[in-house]
Amino acid sequence: MQTRRQWLTSATAIAAVRPARAATPAGPVAIARCRDYGPALLPTLHSLMDQLGGLAPLVRHKTVSVKINLTGSPRERMGAVPAERAQYTHPAVIGSLVRLLGDAGARRIRLLEGAWSTGDPLEEFMYDAGWDPAALLNAGPRVEMQNTNVAGPARRYHRLRGPSPGFLYDAFDLNHAYDECDVMVSVAKLKEHATCGITLGMKNLFGITPVTIYGDHAGKDEPAPEATGGRGMILHSGRRQPSASAPQEKPSTGPKDDKWRVPRIVVDLCAARPFHLSIIDGIATMAGGEGPWNRGVRPVTPGLLVAGLGMVETDAVGAALMGFDPLASRGQTPFESCDSTLELAEARGLGTRDLARIDLRGGRLSDLRFPFRRA
Repeated sequence: MQTRRQWLTSATAIAAVRPARAATPAGPVAIARCRDYGPALLPTLHSLMDQLGGLAPLVRHKTVSVKINLTGSPRERMGAVPAERAQYTHPAVIGSLVRLLGDAGARRIRLLEGAWSTGDPLEEFMYDAGWDPAALLNAGPRVEMQNTNVAGPARRYHRLRGPSPGFLYDAFDLNHAYDECDVMVSVAKLKEHATCGITLGMKNLFGITPVTIYGDHAGKDEPAPEATGGRGMILHSGRRQPSASAPQEKPSTGPKDDKWRVPRIVVDLCAARPFHLSIIDGIATMAGGEGPWNRGVRPVTPGLLVAGLGMVETDAVGAALMGFDPLASRGQTPFESCDSTLELAEARGLGTRDLARIDLRGGRLSDLRFPFRRA
């Protein structure tokens, strides 16, 4: 529980570093109706990319790292609903993106995720989820997969540092694929989140932290030899430091409360490993939380696709499509008990959450809005 003094301290810290609002528009972000994962998906995603200026100028002759969202165990389901229609990025969205990246001339495409509590190949995790990883590997030229909970082929972690001091971390040790790329893409799911209020493109980066260093069973001095467990002890609660070989958490007067900590760590990660393109799968998802482990979750079908060239801007539009005010702060929906990643990221200068400044393309917000709390 955050005390009034701690809340005032955090609010003051946000205000103290808030940048002046610029007069020029930010973005762009494109939105579209897409009612299912059938034949209309590929042309709809292609149209969104065209509205953003096309993929070729961004990815031609380049290595592209794509962080997908496979949160939780593949054995956890919301009743009989497949994970890809609830908490996971749908493989049809991933495959369509890979095809478009290949058609646009990407030299190499890497599909990345820190799979839940394992260091096994990402392909094995997908098999457990009932997916066919070969279909994704063959969707474009030179497609690779890596479970980024471990160092992988590079056999060492790479240190990524933000351009300015972070809230809790100035730098992170991550799998080499997040560093050795020309373009970084976040492919997320349109969902609420028990800890952060919402989970979209930015929150998706929480999963890039290897559990060998930042997990519950991380090694004390060096990364653990095996990847097991979640990130509760270090990142959520701050009860211990990461492996001593990695940058340590900075001293803080903030509470040991994950609703204060995690939004700040998400922003620190986005500053250290910014992404160039954000895609949010809102075709079929869940309301009430980020996974089947949350009480009261339910399946919903907003029938939406979102894509943008700004991390904060795309999440702001995603929040608005969910029926939330992206300018909301702690204590306001959907951030009733947590700090806003949107507000914190704007304070770090990573983008704007002000819809009036965002270059919105494609459909109209008023026509596509899907209020999650009333679904």
